[in-house]
Order: sequence, then structure tokens, then C-alpha cells
Amino acid sequence: NEVGEFAEYDPNLLDNPQWPCGKHKRVLIFPSYMTTVIEYVKPSDLKKNMNETFREKFPHIKLTLSKIRSLKREMRKLAQEECGLEEPTVAMSFVYFEKLALKGKLNKQNRKLCAGACVLLAAKVGSDLRKHEVKHLIDKLEEKFRLNRREMIAFEFPVLVALEFALHLSENEVLPHYRRLTQHS
Repeated sequence: NEVGEFAEYDPNLLDNPQWPCGKHKRVLIFPSYMTTVIEYVKPSDLKKNMNETFREKFPHIKLTLSKIRSLKREMRKLAQEECGLEEPTVAMSFVYFEKLALKGKLNKQNRKLCAGACVLLAAKVGSDLRKHEVKHLIDKLEEKFRLNRREMIAFEFPVLVALEFALHLSENEVLPHYRRLTQHS
């Protein structure tokens, strides 16, 4: 496989709860139980450490983990709160977005176009949207991500190609994202 090509997508890879603590975590093992102690670290240092660790593990990904997570938060907020899309649809958009990231297709210039196209594709596949609802979604994506609507709509096809036209996802790809979304809402 080429760099960045993964045989199988792991939905817990980029949302691994271990990422934020890294070397600041201590595991203590006692005869009857095991506990973890995470020392206090300034949030800025923790973020820097997390992004450095992420860069070492995934050198082909051009964005930091904190930026990927920030974009996913924006995607969720827009899709759920502003457009009324349901959690399974948002979870699908997260899978598309993470697959693009893991393939090394995201960069600083196209990250918002990719995020917008992923939400749009997930909405089209995972929801029964009417024409005016699709228009409302495109308007919100254009406003939130500060995108040109023509560019974003044209960018749908390159995203489809990068995803190898595999828009129907397995339950084990979507379910972990869905669970996290329902826990946080």
C-alpha cells in the first residue's frame, strides 16, 4: 500500500481518547485495580504535544489533529443545529471526512471545501431531503465555511473520486461516531 492508504478504515483512530494525554499520563497498577493519573498541563502545551505526536504518527496528513477535530465540531454544529440533520447523517459525514484525511487528501487550502462536500454528500445519501432543504444546506455551508457555492458543488465529484464512490458505509464505520454524537448532545 502507498503511504496513507489504509486497508480498512478505523473509526476510533482519529477520535482516540488517548491522544490528548500522551506522555502526561501515568498508569498505576495495584493488586486489585488499575488507575490512570493525568498530570496538569497547560492546554496550549497539551494541544502542541498532541499535534506533534499526531504528526509523527501520520506524516502524510497535512492538517493537525486539533484542526481536524475543530472542523468536525463545525460540521456537527452546522448539520445538526442549523440544518436539522440527524446524528447518523452527521456520523456519515465524519467518516467521509476522516477517510479523506487518512488518505492524505486534506490540506489547508481545501479543508473547508472537503468538509462542506462531505456534509452535502452525507445529507444526500443519508437523509430524505427536498430541493429547498438541499438549497438551505448549501446556503448554510456557504455562509459557515465561507465557501463559493459553485466551487463546493464542483468539489463534490473530486471527493466522490477520492472516496472511490463508496458512499454506502458499513455499520461498524458509522456506529462509533454516532455513539459519540449522541453522548455529546
